Amino acid sequence: MTRTNDVADEASVMHVRMPGGLAEPAYREVLELLAELSPVVQALPPGAAVVELRGALRYHGVPAVRLAERARVRCLARLSVDMRIGLAPTWAVAATASARAPEHGGIVAVAPGQVADFLAPLPVGAVHGIGPVHAAALTDYGIHTAGALAALPLATIQRVLGGRPGRLASDRARGIDPRPVTPKTLPLSAAVRHRFERQEMDGATVRARLLDLVVRLAATLRSRDQVARGLTLQLDFAAGARWTRTLRLPEASAHDEDLRTAAYRLMDRAGLQRGRLVGLLVRAEDLVAAGPTAEQISLDRGREMRLRAEQAVDRANQRFGDGSVGPAALLHRAA
Repeated sequence: MTRTNDVADEASVMHVRMPGGLAEPAYREVLELLAELSPVVQALPPGAAVVELRGALRYHGVPAVRLAERARVRCLARLSVDMRIGLAPTWAVAATASARAPEHGGIVAVAPGQVADFLAPLPVGAVHGIGPVHAAALTDYGIHTAGALAALPLATIQRVLGGRPGRLASDRARGIDPRPVTPKTLPLSAAVRHRFERQEMDGATVRARLLDLVVRLAATLRSRDQVARGLTLQLDFAAGARWTRTLRLPEASAHDEDLRTAAYRLMDRAGLQRGRLVGLLVRAEDLVAAGPTAEQISLDRGREMRLRAEQAVDRANQRFGDGSVGPAALLHRAA
């Protein structure tokens, strides 16, 4: 392992970790900055990315560490954001390396000939691709380090973890990861959030607040002439736990009714019962322009009337201020 510029150019995969809590606009800007160095950038939301450097190394004519340093400097200068960067021949080793970089930002580079020495002393749970459950099972069996895991026959590991998980753990401990880096940008999204003043257990209150968020989110999408193909609901609990699920919409939409139906379905899946909620987040996923989106002709006269009423509500809120007109359920609870 090295933190200097003498790493071999063959360390061709760069894994980037960004600070926790980085806002989505800043995350997008980091992805754009990385794309200036290499066209092959795969977003790993909410706070990571992986970059294929082979072509970039030939194009820029500098070692991989130099490119990583360039990315850090530009990020700090333009966005005031530092990154933790791992360089290695494969995705998994690069991700393992980035996790070993200093918390405030830094670079850990692993050349092809150094992979075994880099991984060997690490706890099995520190190897990217070996989750906490499997790491605990290996530790209980007496396998504490990646080196010990790599020395075991595959059959032994599979007896502990099972067939596919055992093979995956064995490969990761040896630095084997054939996954390619696939260009992937962050899909457009929009989100609204509410924090409760106290721990909330009343299901009716939570549902009303969820309705308020959905109405606000739908109005935002319509004002931007966008529609969503999916909806995410995030529930934050008092003990620090978090529940997040995403539902694909049958048809891209920005209508209150469609987003409300999806949000309520997600809430029902959560099975809250007596859960103590401290926050809600609703996010519209995979946004596209509303214009080209084909909307099926509805034979439901009631729905058509609700959509026309929705347009009238939008006009009223634009004229008199957001929230001036809304669902009766929300007005009743606010009274």
